[in-house]
Amino acid sequence: MLFRNAARTATGTGDRADARRSFRTGLRTGALAVVVATALVSCTQASSGGGPDGDVPAASADPAADRAPIAENTENAESADDAESADDADRAERDAAAGEPTAEPTPGPELVRDAFATLQATLGETCTPGAGDCAYFLGRVTRELTELDEAMRADDKGPGHFRQPLADMKALFDKVGDDRSEAHLEKHFSAIVGTRDGVNAWMQGHPDDYR
Repeated sequence: MLFRNAARTATGTGDRADARRSFRTGLRTGALAVVVATALVSCTQASSGGGPDGDVPAASADPAADRAPIAENTENAESADDAESADDADRAERDAAAGEPTAEPTPGPELVRDAFATLQATLGETCTPGAGDCAYFLGRVTRELTELDEAMRADDKGPGHFRQPLADMKALFDKVGDDRSEAHLEKHFSAIVGTRDGVNAWMQGHPDDYR
């Protein structure tokens, strides 16, 4: 009896020890499995670029290489801006040129016959010095004589053909000068009207010059 109880006791004690050893072995095995699994996950993330910093691009070993694309993009943008500015300047210049009115050519001297025709239109007119009605008349006659002088000098026949009337008109212009006030023109009333009548008489003797 004592032997059987001792055997059972020994057997029970041995089972419990074996259970404890099995439990500790299981814990060690589980811990080892966790460590191995963690190591595998870390290796997988490192090889695939994952992990907490997986989305962050690795910095280049050469800082100049990182700045090169930025500088190139900046230069391209500046070149594009310069090209656009040049195009805008050209377009503005073309628009300005298109908007400028075409300058009309300055007319040359009248033909002798045309200048003489307007001078002849004053033959039926006169004025009374001191009466206040000579400003327009004497100013008009002086202007018509000036235009006839220019036409004769520019004519194809040359100023030598119109020597006499040109000499008479020059003498008048030297006397009157540039003053076109009524009082000044009235002082030279006789010279102005006399030169007009003398040029008319000469032209009547040269019908080819005004017909």
